[in-house]
Amino acid sequence: MYEPIRTKSVHSTVDGPNPDFPHRSREEELDIQLAGHLAALLAVTDELRATQASADLDTAAERLAEQVGRLRGGRTPVRAPMSGRREKNAAALHRRAHALAGRALVVAASRADTAAAILAAERMDAHTAALEPRELASR
Repeated sequence: MYEPIRTKSVHSTVDGPNPDFPHRSREEELDIQLAGHLAALLAVTDELRATQASADLDTAAERLAEQVGRLRGGRTPVRAPMSGRREKNAAALHRRAHALAGRALVVAASRADTAAAILAAERMDAHTAALEPRELASR
């Protein structure tokens, strides 16, 4: 009823994967993704540090930088200099940081990275706590 295919498919490789094309494992992809989320969280944390002085934010920034460096094979993340105080909406920055920490937590959990997952969960809690007094006062 059906005639067999007589030519080789142009969509599959005959000799296996192409050695000229770089391939990454799932773990490598998750490392890259997690490092990206943590680096973005570090950038928002640095913005928050520029608007309000806090020992908690300073400690968090250092821990985030360590985790990003570890995930990037020892390369330290590029950070914006803390020059002057920028007037930004702190509540919006806390919401953004909370969302980024949540994304990092999901990726850290999927790759079973306990240290990064704990750090992301702690940052989520800290940003939630920073938002609660403002949101309760606005009601």
